[in-house]
Amino acid sequence: MVTARMQAFRAPWWLPGGHAQTIWAAKLARHAPAPGPAPRWRRERWTTPDADFIEVDFLDTPAPAGTPLLVLFHGLEGSSASHYAQAFARWAAAAGWRMAVPHFRGCSGPLNLAPRAYHSGDFEEIGWILGRLRLQSPGPVQAVGISLGGNALLRWAQEAGDSAAAVASAVAAVCSPVDLAASGQAIGRGFNRQVYTRMFLQTMKPKALAKLAQHPGLFNREALLAASDLYQFDNLFTAPLHGFRDTADYWARASAKPHLARIRIPALVLNALNDPFVPAASLPRPGEVGRHVQLWQPPHGGHVGFPQGRFPAHVHTLPQAVAGWLAQHR
Repeated sequence: MVTARMQAFRAPWWLPGGHAQTIWAAKLARHAPAPGPAPRWRRERWTTPDADFIEVDFLDTPAPAGTPLLVLFHGLEGSSASHYAQAFARWAAAAGWRMAVPHFRGCSGPLNLAPRAYHSGDFEEIGWILGRLRLQSPGPVQAVGISLGGNALLRWAQEAGDSAAAVASAVAAVCSPVDLAASGQAIGRGFNRQVYTRMFLQTMKPKALAKLAQHPGLFNREALLAASDLYQFDNLFTAPLHGFRDTADYWARASAKPHLARIRIPALVLNALNDPFVPAASLPRPGEVGRHVQLWQPPHGGHVGFPQGRFPAHVHTLPQAVAGWLAQHR
C-alpha cells in the first residue's frame, strides 16, 4: 500500500541524506522517466478583491464535471512548472481528476499591481481562492500545499474552523515549515545559507526591487540589497508589507503549528525527518494536534524530494500517497 510505504519511506542508497534528496528532486527529477505526456495548462487571470490579480493554471485534460478538483498551492517562489506540481499533474491526469495551480502574487511571471506580495500565513488569499474554485466546481474540492503553501493552507483551515468543510473536504501539507522561526533559523545557517538562501534571494530580491520601482518609498533599497538571509529580507519586505511588526512577529503569527488542534476537516501533515529546511525537533507531536490531523513523518525524503527507484529514480510516490490519502476523504 502506497500510504504505508510513504510513512516508512526510504530513499535510494545512491541519494544519501536530506540535501541530496532535496537537490536531486528540485534540479534533476524532471529528467527522469515519467508516466504519460507532460502536463499542459490552461491559464486564467482573476481579479482579486483589492483590484489586483492572480493567475491560475488549470490542467488541460478532459475530465467529467463532477470529478474531484485537486488544488495545489506551491511553495516559496514556486509555480505550475515546479517539479512537484508537474508530478501531481501527471497523477491527476492519469486518475481522471481535474487540477488547478493558483499562483501566489508575482509567481506566475507578471508583476502584480498592489504593494503586497505573498507570505507563509496568507490564509485570507487561500480562502478567497478556494471559495471561488468551490463555486465553480460541482465535484469535491481537495487541496494540497507544498512547503510555504502548505503552512498557509493549514492556517486557512485553522481560521475557517467548522466552515472549512463547505469549501474543501480535506487538505494536505507537504514539507511545510509549520514552525517558521525554527525553519528560518535552519535555512539561515551553514550549507543551507550558502545554497538554499542564495537560491531564494536570487529571485526574491529582483521582484522586491521591481515592486519598489512600482511603489516608490515602499522600503529601503540599500538595506534590501544588503540582506543576506531570509530573516533580513522578511524584516524589510515581507513583514511590513503584510501587516506584521517585524520578522519575529510574522514568523510567530503565521506559523501553523500552534493552532493544529483547531482544524475541523481531515488534514495530512507530511514532513521528512531529514528535511534540511524543517528541523525534526520542530515538528508537531501526536499530542499537539487534534483528531482531524494525521501526521506522517518518514525518516527520508528531504525537502519535497521523496525520490524512489533505481537511477535516475522518480518522484511519483509522493503524489500517489498524498492524493491517495485525500481520495479517502472525498
